[in-house]
Amino acid sequence: MLKKERAAYVMKKLNEVFPQTPIPLFHSNKFELLIAVLLSAQCTDERVNKVSPKLFSLANNPKEMSKIPVETIYSLIKTCGLGPKKSKNIVSISKILTEKYDGKVPASYSELEKLPGIGHKTAGVVMSQGFGHPAFPVDTHIHRLAQRWGLSKGKNVSQTEKDLKNLFPKSQWNKLHLQIIFYGRAFCSARGCDGRKCEICVTCFPKRIKPFIANKA
Repeated sequence: MLKKERAAYVMKKLNEVFPQTPIPLFHSNKFELLIAVLLSAQCTDERVNKVSPKLFSLANNPKEMSKIPVETIYSLIKTCGLGPKKSKNIVSISKILTEKYDGKVPASYSELEKLPGIGHKTAGVVMSQGFGHPAFPVDTHIHRLAQRWGLSKGKNVSQTEKDLKNLFPKSQWNKLHLQIIFYGRAFCSARGCDGRKCEICVTCFPKRIKPFIANKA
């Protein structure tokens, strides 16, 4: 298969297996989404979904969240990992949004990435899932799968993001981002597949003999 043929197959297969792509992180507004994505760094969505309702029951907007002591926030989110840093960032973000953005989450990459603890990937998720802006956020898992499936040889997530955007229609970016995550969890995880077991890997590279080792992000 040529790369374009692999991309077409991958998109077709993902649409068959995951025609619906519900947003995995619980939230009721853009601020909650922003905080939930922040909490998901080095943490599972399942864990975040257990923790965030308790946090958002105390405050679900920047103004109220900025008033909660860092220690209280930490006590609620510490099981997510990186608790001390995330707690401080949540308070700092809340104050910035309250004072500079009238309590609203900004709808641009540049402004989002200036917020404490918000990198390009997190900003991309918020732009995609919060504002519906075409985005293709790439984390280490998508980076690994893109290499396994021969869609990118990027040595970092930035290059992989560019490669995937060039391969797939812009109208499908938001959906594909979630579909790849869902497929990876179900069929092509880091330990569950070595590039020779899941259906996509086998179809794209039927003659692959050795375990595939992806470039680390």
